[in-house]
Amino acid sequence: MNKKPKNVAVYIILTLMAIIMLVPFIWMVLTAFKTIAETTQVDPFVVFPSSWQFGNFAEVIKAMDFIRLYFNTILLIALRVVLAVVTANLAGYAFARLEFKGKNLMFGLVLFQMMIPAQIFIIPQYVIISKLHLTNTIFGLVFPGLVSAFGTFLMRQAYMGMPKELEEAARLDGCSIPQTFFYIMAPLTKSSMVALGIFTSVFAYKELMWPMIVCPDSRYTTLASALAKMQGQYSTDYPELMAAALIACIPMIVLYVAFQKQFIEGIATSGSKL
Repeated sequence: MNKKPKNVAVYIILTLMAIIMLVPFIWMVLTAFKTIAETTQVDPFVVFPSSWQFGNFAEVIKAMDFIRLYFNTILLIALRVVLAVVTANLAGYAFARLEFKGKNLMFGLVLFQMMIPAQIFIIPQYVIISKLHLTNTIFGLVFPGLVSAFGTFLMRQAYMGMPKELEEAARLDGCSIPQTFFYIMAPLTKSSMVALGIFTSVFAYKELMWPMIVCPDSRYTTLASALAKMQGQYSTDYPELMAAALIACIPMIVLYVAFQKQFIEGIATSGSKL
């Protein structure tokens, strides 16, 4: 009898938390249709625009090449997801199921990379890209995502959770190590690969510092860095900035709607947070 009031309380709390999380997105949408004067006034009771300014979207689309920004961002996400899944799969299987000299030391280096801030690697990575004359290129954008320490750790945990009997049965059937990996072990980690793909795509989409450093040319930059460049030193046109941010959200919204089931399943299976 006491479970029903508890469930109601839980639902009320979760609903309030969901509303709180939606407030910034709703504020962004409403601001995109306001004038500059309405966005800078202090009156907290002015929530909705007095007149809906659709011209903010027209100005943003005219000023920014969204087709090229979409292409650069989607290509960056796709390449990083493919590279992260492939390299993390191979490395995770090796660390989890194979025995070789220096394995613990090498995996310790992977963990060490996860423990230190990613900003530490920006200078050496930029020096490498600069020496190779690959600034303002798609490869320069993708370069930090060639391998993923987090992905390696995630896939290692996935392979360690599998029973040894699978490999033993495959070995008795005459399978080599590559055959065991490709035909037996890897197909069983699809949920972990989906989770890794989700995390990688979200991290690549919202990455800001690296694209601004390695691709200052607007032809090769991404949506996040293009939005950051809209902020002025002394003043910012917030309605146009929010309109551009709303347009920039479209790829991730489409990605979530298309892969909603895999998105939820992948996060639930991995036991991790975004």
